[in-house]
Amino acid sequence: MRYAQINNELHDEHMDDVVALLCHKESNSANCDDIRRAVRYFWPYRYENLDLPGGLNAAVSLKHLGVDHDTIVSSILSCYALKDVISLEQIAHEFGNNVAVLVKSVRWMNALNESVDDVISDQKQAEYLRRMVLAVVEDVRAVLIKLVFRLERLKRLVKREHSLTQQSIAKETLSLYAPLANRLGIGQIKWEMEDLAFRCLNPQAYQRIACALEEKRKDREDYIHSFVKELKKSLRKEKVRDFEVFGRPKHIFSIWKKMYKKQIQFEDLFDVRAVRVVVNRATDCYKVLGVVHSNWKHIPSEFDDYIANPKNNGYQSLHTAVIGMGGKAVEVQIRTRAMNEHAEYGVAAHWRYKEGQTEDSQFQKTINALRQMLETTSVEDKSSADVLSTELFSDRVFARTPKGKIFELPQGSTVLDFAYYVHTDIGHRCRGAKVDGRIVPLTFELKSGSEVEILTTREPRPSRDWLNSNLGYLQTSRARSKVRNWFKIQDHTQHIHDGKVICDRELKRLNATHIGIESVSKKLKLDNTNELYASLGRNDVSNAQLVSAVVSLLNERRAGGGKPAQSKRREKLAEAAGDSEVIVRGVGNLLTQRASCCKPEVNDPIIGYITRGKGVSVHRRDCTNILNLDPSEAVRLIEVSWGAEKAPTLSVVILIQAYDRYGLMRDISAVMANHDVYITSIHTESNRDEQTADMSFKVDVQDINQLILVMDKLRQLPNVIEVSRAE
Repeated sequence: MRYAQINNELHDEHMDDVVALLCHKESNSANCDDIRRAVRYFWPYRYENLDLPGGLNAAVSLKHLGVDHDTIVSSILSCYALKDVISLEQIAHEFGNNVAVLVKSVRWMNALNESVDDVISDQKQAEYLRRMVLAVVEDVRAVLIKLVFRLERLKRLVKREHSLTQQSIAKETLSLYAPLANRLGIGQIKWEMEDLAFRCLNPQAYQRIACALEEKRKDREDYIHSFVKELKKSLRKEKVRDFEVFGRPKHIFSIWKKMYKKQIQFEDLFDVRAVRVVVNRATDCYKVLGVVHSNWKHIPSEFDDYIANPKNNGYQSLHTAVIGMGGKAVEVQIRTRAMNEHAEYGVAAHWRYKEGQTEDSQFQKTINALRQMLETTSVEDKSSADVLSTELFSDRVFARTPKGKIFELPQGSTVLDFAYYVHTDIGHRCRGAKVDGRIVPLTFELKSGSEVEILTTREPRPSRDWLNSNLGYLQTSRARSKVRNWFKIQDHTQHIHDGKVICDRELKRLNATHIGIESVSKKLKLDNTNELYASLGRNDVSNAQLVSAVVSLLNERRAGGGKPAQSKRREKLAEAAGDSEVIVRGVGNLLTQRASCCKPEVNDPIIGYITRGKGVSVHRRDCTNILNLDPSEAVRLIEVSWGAEKAPTLSVVILIQAYDRYGLMRDISAVMANHDVYITSIHTESNRDEQTADMSFKVDVQDINQLILVMDKLRQLPNVIEVSRAE
C-alpha cells in the first residue's frame, strides 16, 4: 500500500495494510499490536474533521523521519477526533505511560492554540510562547508530533480558497511552529511549513518567485546533486581527505525573506543554490577554496573569509559564490567540523541569526539538549537528555493570563509575583488568584503552562506581610521593590503609625519591651524614635534589621549582667519550660539543671555547683553568683563540660497566647516539626472563662533566623493571639 493512498478512501479491508505500512521492519509483534489497537480507535473517525487531519498522515510522515514506535502510536491517538473518545488513563493502561505522556502533551498544545491567537503576532510574546511549549512538554517527541500535525493541516488548507482560518493558521505557523522546527534541527519540516504558510498568506509573491526560479524543485535538487558530485570528484583528485559535501536549493520563503530584507531583486541573489563542505582542519578549508575557484568562475563580491575574521558571535566559515554548470550561481560554504558544530549548536546557531534573537546561553543549551534527544535512539541516551533539558529549564517559569498573554518569571515565583509582572497596579490591588480555574493562596508557586487569573479589589492596598520573606508571598526582587515603593509614597504620619505598630509587635514578640526604643534607634544609626518608626513604615528598615538590632542589644545586656524584669505569669511559664536534664560530661548520672541566674547556653564556658538535694546546678563561668561565691562554698564547684552528643543549638522558650480550640497543640507541633525545631519541654495553662490558653515551649533552634521564621509561621495559625520569646 502506497503512502498516497492514505488520503484516499480507506475501507475496512485496508486496515491491515495501514498497520503494515506504519510498522518498522525491525518492529516486534507487540509493537505492531500497539499500532493495530491505536488504528482501531482511529478507524471510525477517518473521514471526519478533514480540516483537522487525522493521525494516519502524521504517523506515516513520522515513520519516514525514523521515530520510534511509541511516537507513531501517540500520533494516531493524538488525533483531535479522539480527544473525548479515549482518556489518558485508558491510554496509560493499554499503551503504557510513555504514550500517555506524549498524548497529554499534544492535547495540551492543541488546547493552547485556542487561547493565543491575540498574542501570536507580537514577536516577544511569540518567543515566550515557544519557550513555554518547550518548558511544559514533558517529552520533546510531543513537539515533533505537533509539528507534523501542523504540516499535514497546512497541506490541506493550501488547496482551499483564501479564508480567515487559512490566514490565522498560516500566521501561527510562521510565528510558533516553523521556528520550533528550526531550533530542533528538523529542516525538512521547517521549510515545508514555511513555504505552505507563505503560499496561504501571500499567494501572489509565492507564484512570482516560483516563476522566477524557472524550474521545479526536483530539477534544482538534481542540479545540486550534480554539482556536489563534480566537487567531490575534484576534491579526491586533489587528495583532500575526510571531507563531507552536501547541500540543497533554498526554498521559496527563504528566498522571499532575503529579497525583502536586503531590498534586492531575484536576479541579484547568488545563494538560491547552496553547497557546504566540511573538513577536519582550517588549512583544508583554504585548500578546498582553491579547488572550487579553479573549477568554476567565482564572483569576487560574494567572497567572505570568516575564518580569518570571525563574526562577533564567534561564527567561522569561508563563503564564496561561483558560476556553475549552465551559468547558474551556486553558494559554497567551507568550514571545519568544529566550526560547523559551533554554528549549529553554539552561540552562533543558525536559527538565532535567522530569527534575529538576542543571545541566551542557558536557553541555547536547552535547545541543544532537546535536539540531541531527538537524534538519539537508545533509551539511556534519551533518558539522560530528558533529565538535562529538565534541569536547564529549572531556572524559569512561563505562565499566561486568561487572554493568552505570556510572562516569563524566575522559578519559584508565586501568583502575587505574577500579578506584579502583569502590571504594578494589578499587584497592588491583588487579593486572590485562580490557577487553571482553581482558587489558590497568594503564596502558591507557579508552574510552566499555568493559566493565572488575578482577583483584585477596587482600592490598592498591599500588605506589609508581603515583604516578610518568611511568609513566602513574594520571591522576586522586582515585585518586592514595587511593594516597597508603594509604602514609600504613602503619608508620613501613616508611616510613623505603621512603624510604631511593627516595632511594638517585634519587641513584644522578643520579650524585649524593657529595652528603650531610643537605644534601638541608636543601634540602627537613626537620629530619633520618629525616624525609626517612619523608616519601618516605609520599609527602609526591614523587620529582619530591627530584630537583629534588638537581639544584639539583648546579648549586650546579658553580657553586662543585667536581668530584665518579667511578669509573674511569664516567669512561671519560663521556669516551667526549664531543663529536666542537662547533658554534661564528668558527673555521671547526677541530676543536673541550668542555673536560672545566668541561663548558660550550649558551648558557653560553664562550671558546676553541687547543691543540697537538687543535684548539680550548671552556671556560666562569668556568672556573678559564681564570681562572688563565698570561699567556704568553693569546694562545691565541680568541673563540667558540654556533652559531645548534643549539637550546638540555641535553647529558647517560646510563649504563645491563643484562643483555645481543638487541634491547636497539634498544629503548633506540626509547624515546629516542619521546620526542624526540637521541642524539649511544654507547659500549658488554660483559662476556661476566657477560652484562652497560655503555652510555653522550650525548644532548640539552629540560630536566631530559624527562631524568627518559626515564630512568623506560628503567628499565621488560626486563633493564635500572640507569639513571643521569653528572655
